[in-house]
Amino acid sequence: MKKKIALLLTMALGISCLAGCGSHTAEKSTDQTSSAAGTAAASNKTKNVTLSFGTHQSGIPSCGVLQDLAGQFEEETGIKIDFQVSPDAQWRDLLKVKLDSGEAPDIFCVDADPLSLYSRVRPDETCVDLSGEEWVDRMADYAKECVSYDDKIYAIRFAEPKLNFYNYNKKIFANLGLEIPATYEAFKTVCQKIQDSGTIPIYEATQSAWHQCVPLYGSGPYFEKLEPGLYDALNNNEKDIKDVAMMKTILDQMKEFADLGYYGEDYLSNTVDAAKDEIGTEKAAMYLAAPGFALQVEEAYPEMKDQIGIFLMPFGDNDVLANNASSAAYFINKKSENVEYALEFFRFLARPENLQYRQDNNPEEMGLCWPEITPSYPDEFNKYIDSLERGTIMQVGVKYIDPQFMDTGKDIEAMYTGAMTSDQVMESISRRRAEQAELQKDPAWE
Repeated sequence: MKKKIALLLTMALGISCLAGCGSHTAEKSTDQTSSAAGTAAASNKTKNVTLSFGTHQSGIPSCGVLQDLAGQFEEETGIKIDFQVSPDAQWRDLLKVKLDSGEAPDIFCVDADPLSLYSRVRPDETCVDLSGEEWVDRMADYAKECVSYDDKIYAIRFAEPKLNFYNYNKKIFANLGLEIPATYEAFKTVCQKIQDSGTIPIYEATQSAWHQCVPLYGSGPYFEKLEPGLYDALNNNEKDIKDVAMMKTILDQMKEFADLGYYGEDYLSNTVDAAKDEIGTEKAAMYLAAPGFALQVEEAYPEMKDQIGIFLMPFGDNDVLANNASSAAYFINKKSENVEYALEFFRFLARPENLQYRQDNNPEEMGLCWPEITPSYPDEFNKYIDSLERGTIMQVGVKYIDPQFMDTGKDIEAMYTGAMTSDQVMESISRRRAEQAELQKDPAWE
C-alpha cells in the first residue's frame, strides 16, 4: 500500500511538473511571438507613417532639395513627408488659425526672429522643446537666438543670414555703358537708359506681397545710421515710426519708379517664382534678391554663367547692407501624434552629409547657419560684401514690424495703384504697431 501511495505521489508530482513546465514554455513562446509581432507592428507602423509638413512658398527652397532629402529619409525609414505649400501672403494667418484650432501639421515652417517668435507661434504652448537634441549645439548662435524662447530651442533652421541686393545683368550694363549706381538719382538714370533700350529695368515681384517691403525695411540700418538710437526709440515708443522721414522718402521713390514704368507694365501680377526666367531670358535687367539668385539663373540658363553681379539697394542713397538673421525655421507640433518620427526627420536633416547635400544642391543658399559647412560664395561677391558697412535689418531690430510684413506689402501695392498715399502707408504701419503692442501688453505703449 505504501509503495502504491508513493508511486501515485511521484506520478502526481511529475504531471504537475510537466504541466508547470509546459505552462512556462507556452508563456515564453507566447512572449516571443508577442515581441516579434510587436516588432513587426512597429515596423509596419513606421512604414505607414506620413508626416504633414506645412509651409509657405518661400519657406523651403524652390529647387526641391528638401523634397529630395525627404525622399532619401523615406527610403531609409519608410516615413513619408507630405509637403503642404501655401502662398506666402496667406501662410501666417492660416498657420495661426490651425494652431488655435489644434489642427496644425506635424511640422510647420515659420519665419523666425527673436522679436516676433512668441506672438507668432507661442512656442512653449504649441511646439516641441528641442533643446536636448545633439544637433542643437552645432547650429550657429545667431540661428539659435532666432528660434529660442525662455532659454529653450524650439526649431531647426538652415540658411545663414539673408542679404538682399539688386542682381543685375552685367552684359546689359556693359552694352549700355552703365556703372553700378550708388545714389537714387544714379539709379534712376540707369533705369531710364535700360528702359530706352527696350528692356524692363527691374522685375518687381509684387504678387508675393513681401517683396516690395524689402527696399523699405531693408534700409532700416541706414535709417539707424542717419539717426543713431532710432531702433531703441521706436522700441521704447519714444518716437512714432510715421515720423521717420527717410522711410517716407523711400516710399515716394518706389512710387516714382512704378509711375515711370521701371517695373514694366504688368508688374502687379509678377511672382517670385518667375523671376529667374525674366532675368535669364533678359526680358528684365535687375531683380532684388539674395546673392544665390545668380546661381539659380545660371542653372536654368547656362549661357548666363558669370553674367550676374550684385549691388546695394540705392533708394534714399542707402549705403548700409541690412543683415537679416531671421530665417525660415521648422517646428514640431506639440500636439502631433508623430513627434518621435518628426524628431527622426530633424536628426536626419542635421547629419553633416545631409547638410552638405543641401548646400551642394541648393543654389538659393550659398551658406548655411552650420559652421561645419563651408560657404560657397564666389570671390567677387565675397569681396563686394566684405567692403560694405552692415547693420541689423528693421524687422529684426524693431518691434512689431515683422508681424505686419505682408500687410505693409499690400499697402505698398495700394500706393502703386493710387489707392493710398505714402503718408497713409506710414500711418498704417504706425497703427498696426500700436495694435500689436496693445495685444502684447507692451508697457512702452501704456
